[in-house]
Amino acid sequence: MASTPAPPQAPPKPTWDPRSPQTPFPWLRPTIRIRLTLLYGGMFLIAGILLLSIIYLLAAQALHEGSGQSFRVSGSNLAISSTTCPQLNAATNQDQITEFLKQCDATQRQHALDDLLSRSLLALLGLAVIAFAFGYAMAGRVLSPLGRITRTARAVAGSDLSRRIELDGPDDELKELADTFDDMLERLQRAFTAQQRFVGNASHELRTPLAINRTLLEVHLSDPGAPVELQQLGKTLLATNERSEQLVEGLLLLARSDNQIVERKPVDLAEVAEQAIDQVHGEATTKGVVIRGEQKPAVIQGNGVLLERIALNLVQNAVRYNVSEGGWVEVTTEVQHGQAVLVVSNTGPVVPAYEIDNLFEPFRRLRTERTGSDKGVGLGLSIVRSVARAHGGHIAAQPREGGGLVMRVTFPV
Repeated sequence: MASTPAPPQAPPKPTWDPRSPQTPFPWLRPTIRIRLTLLYGGMFLIAGILLLSIIYLLAAQALHEGSGQSFRVSGSNLAISSTTCPQLNAATNQDQITEFLKQCDATQRQHALDDLLSRSLLALLGLAVIAFAFGYAMAGRVLSPLGRITRTARAVAGSDLSRRIELDGPDDELKELADTFDDMLERLQRAFTAQQRFVGNASHELRTPLAINRTLLEVHLSDPGAPVELQQLGKTLLATNERSEQLVEGLLLLARSDNQIVERKPVDLAEVAEQAIDQVHGEATTKGVVIRGEQKPAVIQGNGVLLERIALNLVQNAVRYNVSEGGWVEVTTEVQHGQAVLVVSNTGPVVPAYEIDNLFEPFRRLRTERTGSDKGVGLGLSIVRSVARAHGGHIAAQPREGGGLVMRVTFPV
């Protein structure tokens, strides 16, 4: 009798706690809330002590000045005279002296109170200026880690994933945010590195068999004794293989151009446009399309090969998607309002405005999706948009009145 298998045992519990370690006294952690509370509470306490001290000194001085009456008794009839209360000099009896003394005392006290009020307002104004200046300086010191995080984020936005914040200081919310941001950058860098490695491996693995197929087909087609049916089949397979090669090149270029360009060199859009026109000139002549336009110098910082791909794709699309007779393509480059502009206009079929956004999606064509065509593989405008974004630029399409499109690509100079 066969023995029954033993029931599976539960996996052993981990001997370590995957959660982040907790401090024994979390309320002692120097958080931003506690630091700001202590900072502004302390500032308020110090300002109150200073203000009370100043008011005390001013009040003491005001009381001293308020009681500073000067009297002098002279003569046998006890005449009273005063430099601070001159109306006593005209007093003739005791009642007048008493009344004048009350008036002088009230006047002196009112003067002392007015002086106390004016000096207190000046002291308060001075303390307010000092408090605002000190608060501004302290707020800048407290918020300086946020500026460091922002600068690092901007550098990362420029595809510099190697940057890290590495914030030091107290273990507060800002340091926790900076450490979390550093961990995210580390993961992003590993992901982008793996993507680049995958693109490189895919490039080699996809190009090699296609190149072998093309070579074999060309060798068989070069045999003059091959049957006509075999030659026709070989030409069809060769065209299909060429289309696959274009698709692979387009996908690899699209994957590589999604990030911003780190290494930049001065590139003149006029030269890039002229080279693109030269490459498409033969196809345009065959189709009867006239290429015109003025290319003015427009120098930007970027990658010349990728920028040439922008101009080439736009001009090729303008030639291929054109009218059968009397078609033209206009290519212009210039600098407008501090930006380098490349404009490619062409005659062609009428394009509805709601179809414009679809043209920039991969494998999308006008009124068709993922369908076979001898005009391309459906990645041209997607590559143009990706390369433009990688250079910090922008592409916009607008239907022409009467048919065709106006493609406008702008780059920062």
